[in-house]
Amino acid sequence: MEHMDKRTLSRMIDAAMHRIPADLVIYNCNIVDVYTGTIRKDSIAITDGHIVGFGDDYRGQEEYDAKGAYASPGLIDAHIHIESSYTSPEEFGRMVVPCGTTTVIADPHEIVNVYGLEGFNYMIRAAEKTELSVRYMIPSCVPATPLEDSGAIVNAFDMQWPMGDRHVPGLGEFMNYPGVYNKEEEALNKILVALNMNKVIDGHSPGLTGAELNAYSAAGIKTDHECSTIKEMEERLQRGMYVQMRDGSACHDLQYLIPAITPFNYKRCLLCSDDRQPKTIFEDGHIDNHLRMLVKACIDPVMAICMASLNTAECYKLEDRGGLAPGKRADIVLFNNLEEFRAQAVFIEGHKVAENGVYLRSYEKAAIFSVRGSMHVRPFTVDQLKMHLTSDRVKAIELVKDGVTTKEAIVTVRRDEDGDFIFDPAQPVVKIAVLERHHNTGKIGLGFLKDYGIQRGAVALSVAHDSHNIICVGVSNEEMYAAVQALIDQEGGFVLVENGEVIASLPLPIAGLMSDLPGEEVAKYLKNLHETAYERLGVSHEVEPVMTLCFMSLLVIPDLKITTGGLFDVRKFDFVPPEAD
Repeated sequence: MEHMDKRTLSRMIDAAMHRIPADLVIYNCNIVDVYTGTIRKDSIAITDGHIVGFGDDYRGQEEYDAKGAYASPGLIDAHIHIESSYTSPEEFGRMVVPCGTTTVIADPHEIVNVYGLEGFNYMIRAAEKTELSVRYMIPSCVPATPLEDSGAIVNAFDMQWPMGDRHVPGLGEFMNYPGVYNKEEEALNKILVALNMNKVIDGHSPGLTGAELNAYSAAGIKTDHECSTIKEMEERLQRGMYVQMRDGSACHDLQYLIPAITPFNYKRCLLCSDDRQPKTIFEDGHIDNHLRMLVKACIDPVMAICMASLNTAECYKLEDRGGLAPGKRADIVLFNNLEEFRAQAVFIEGHKVAENGVYLRSYEKAAIFSVRGSMHVRPFTVDQLKMHLTSDRVKAIELVKDGVTTKEAIVTVRRDEDGDFIFDPAQPVVKIAVLERHHNTGKIGLGFLKDYGIQRGAVALSVAHDSHNIICVGVSNEEMYAAVQALIDQEGGFVLVENGEVIASLPLPIAGLMSDLPGEEVAKYLKNLHETAYERLGVSHEVEPVMTLCFMSLLVIPDLKITTGGLFDVRKFDFVPPEAD
């Protein structure tokens, strides 16, 4: 609950009692009541940013005719990384608020992996510039595992002060699940910081089952957004966890989980996007699109809205929002109907902040000087990208459609006289490299990627979850070298090269993760990147050419990944040689 002073409390009571006019009355609306599961026609009286009553007899200093629209609680994204929109928090808010989103539970572990708590502080400063209510979790895994080369380390001691902030709901997704069931000391210390402050701990446990899942849940992990099957979803619900049903730009799990929703378990179901690019937001929307998907699949619309509002508020102990009732924040969305879910108007704390898809508030951006200039790469030569294979049979990271999990494929490749990989256009295998970019260590990991489809040139990016080193794929060492050098020169982001020349790019000067441009400009750059990757470089249309690569270095997602240390088998939780023999 936000701080309340006596003057505000007194005014709210007087307005509720009709002693003074309300600040705003929204009349002629159909109220979606997530507490009773019903819809009723009524008016909403608002004073000092809070709902004070219902009834057509209220009068306000300002009155708004909803014209029969459906008044819903403001939508809440239960788990998102704002950095993965490639825009700053101010721009992200400007994009999603017109969709009806009024609150997000954000985990800024992308920028914290680059800049530590200075990155966290920047995100807080930037969020103050948007009408969107951003509640930041404290990142739990910086780095995601002890086996990575990140820009910073945040331990349990570092977490204590920011965790005590009443605006911080808890500890971000605990990706190091082996650290939990193996009782690693630092993992337990971090969990205890959150538990002893009565804070929520988010989970991240793809494929975890049996005793390991029991231990993970017993340790106090409350949520999971990595359920990709109904079996995984049911196992977590049976253990009292909340399931964050995800539909983002890269992962589309919601569609597969909808059949498991019942009138009994829906209260433990939340909606989240995890990662959502501007292109996806402008074309499909945000949490409003989740609602469209649910209703199209015959889920009751009030139940769907409850999953998008009240359930998340209750999970994260946001007692001042999540439903429309006296005393709650006046975060209200007026939808045209409960099928299209087009937001005709959006109110946050009683102020109209968006109408018919347009963000109405002016804003300025927070300074970014403390989080730019993040490319610290030791000078290297093209020869350092050569491999010295001892066998033609190698392990390759095999892509899985519509997800970030991968498989291990055994493939036969061509080698030159020194054992280096020779690209063959007839085979769907390409070299992949990860270069350390935080501390000038010069570490380079080399491996293979299957089914990405690139036929010409190279792609390099500084967005590589979660340590965000440079990741690059290409048809030759020379093309890869050119792409990485161009990436360094533009302060990070994305680069596509062909014949050694840059043919498309998107600079991301904020920590090598976010642009300082408007969301519309970022979307245009991304569209050009995608089209160029498909048309000029021959990347497979079955993959998203940018975000797919972003996840190839994430060591906590099965089965095979790559980092600065080389190829990593997530099942064995250890590095493995590229050769299969």
